[in-house]
Amino acid sequence: MSQATDRVLKDDQPQVILAGGYWLGVLPAGRIMRLTDAHGNQAVDTLFFNADDFSERYSAMQTIQAQRALYLTTGSILRSELGRPMAEIIEDTCGRHDTLGGACAAESNSVRYARETKTMHSCRDSWLLALNTEFADLDLVKSDLSHNVNFFMNVPVTPEGQLTFEDGVSGPGKYVDLIAHMNLAVLISNCPQLNNPCNGYNPTPVQVEMRRQ
Repeated sequence: MSQATDRVLKDDQPQVILAGGYWLGVLPAGRIMRLTDAHGNQAVDTLFFNADDFSERYSAMQTIQAQRALYLTTGSILRSELGRPMAEIIEDTCGRHDTLGGACAAESNSVRYARETKTMHSCRDSWLLALNTEFADLDLVKSDLSHNVNFFMNVPVTPEGQLTFEDGVSGPGKYVDLIAHMNLAVLISNCPQLNNPCNGYNPTPVQVEMRRQ
């Protein structure tokens, strides 16, 4: 495994990610990661990398094309840019997760909402903070921030093919379990978005934990 080895999650030791916070850990192949929406209606923007080769990353296009469905739920296989299986959703009490809407950023906030929102904290800010501070040794740069999964987030597609950001379909204690098909580095931004209802306009903590099968 790569230099991220020391960040392997510990079995059955839940960790809390505060609202607007970020977290990076390693999920070894064969282990299960559970993400829990502790208070409900929270978006969890998540990047996946091959922990042994960070150039291999999650691909929304490969995932959607292979499963022939837009949304993720039980049975969905998350695939890399090479088309290889990275992880699989094996249990899901929420029922639907987004991988089309991308992550909030200063630029998209200012375009979608108002110029004044450009300075508001965003998921992309959280990821960049993670890459440039305590995770700088991983040698990841801005261009490595590629496709992501928005767990618990509700992003319907209109008949015209447009995306809309709507009130969440999750609730307190809803969770999703993923099993790793390779050694995975997982970078999470617990979304701080205040301008659309993806967090119910009130970002809240979430929980991450690992367990064996």
